[in-house]
Amino acid sequence: MIKRSLLTLIFCFLSLSLHADELRLLADAPKSYVVIKGDTLWDISAKFLKDPWLWPKLWRVNPEIQNPHLIYPGDQLNLVYDAQGMPMLVKGKPRLKWSPKIRTSLKDQHPIETISLKTIAPYINYNSILSVDDVENGPYVLGSEEGYKLSSDGFKLYVSQTLPVGRSIVIYNKSQPVTSPETGDILGYHAKVVGSGKVVRAGDTSKNQPATVYIDSALKEIRSGDLVKVISREQLMPAFFTMQSVAPSVKGMIVKSSNEMREFGKFDVIYIDQGRQQNVMPGDILSISRKGPEIVETDDGPIYVNDASKLHRMTASSDYNMPEETIGKVMVFKVFDQLSMALILRSEKPVRLLDSVIAP
Repeated sequence: MIKRSLLTLIFCFLSLSLHADELRLLADAPKSYVVIKGDTLWDISAKFLKDPWLWPKLWRVNPEIQNPHLIYPGDQLNLVYDAQGMPMLVKGKPRLKWSPKIRTSLKDQHPIETISLKTIAPYINYNSILSVDDVENGPYVLGSEEGYKLSSDGFKLYVSQTLPVGRSIVIYNKSQPVTSPETGDILGYHAKVVGSGKVVRAGDTSKNQPATVYIDSALKEIRSGDLVKVISREQLMPAFFTMQSVAPSVKGMIVKSSNEMREFGKFDVIYIDQGRQQNVMPGDILSISRKGPEIVETDDGPIYVNDASKLHRMTASSDYNMPEETIGKVMVFKVFDQLSMALILRSEKPVRLLDSVIAP
């Protein structure tokens, strides 16, 4: 009897620990769905699951969907259950009539994406975060072969440090620093791409000989002092993102938005103060949460701190430790040392700077 009770307790414990990764279907999940142009794996999974980032479990290996990244508009997906009672999606017969016109048009279609890469492509290709070390110690533009202050396509530029010949480089214009709301420390510098090119002469820093780069694309005016970085795999556009819940230890805040507004919503790009140093990875899913408004007790009853008198606000804080409520989900798509770019996938209300981001 004791042994049986222990086994029951262990089973219950394991069930609870695995609950976060269990598939939970929406009450109104459809029995089937026909993919339409513009759908993403996230969109489709969100029609079935309470936690859409668990879509790999819903699309797990089966004879019908061997590669969920190769599902096309017009495909019909049916919700079925395996022998263990777990839900899964399989392909069924499409509801379309296969006229010659439709068959021809479908040949030109592309498979659906995990998320809309079109939304984040400009941020992957043209926006970046430079570290303090990049700004203070990295190579920078000295000038051009013609002695012009501004440069465009087809020019050679001289760079302050030795660079590997043949490697592609990106030139950034440094913008404002991004700081930690808690410590005030600089986490990085927001930067935008102004041009790209290739190293044609290495130079030699020890002899004060600058490197030479040939500019094959100038998006904006390139100026002396603009920062230079050799392109790494981090700048390459991924074919798709594999979503996963972020590590439970990750807890941060939204410190910047791409639109520079005070409030933002679905499909806006934000910056969070967690990055590679906190083991954040592309594809990580985080919940956006916000604490309830602070409340103080007064002789006239409870009131919000913001509604209290100026004197009361200066001398008292909230009398209650208000809970945090989940208001949305984000997916990280670009990671730096201490910062990450993330896309808001869902928001129940306007998202704000300093909202928390935590493991879902």
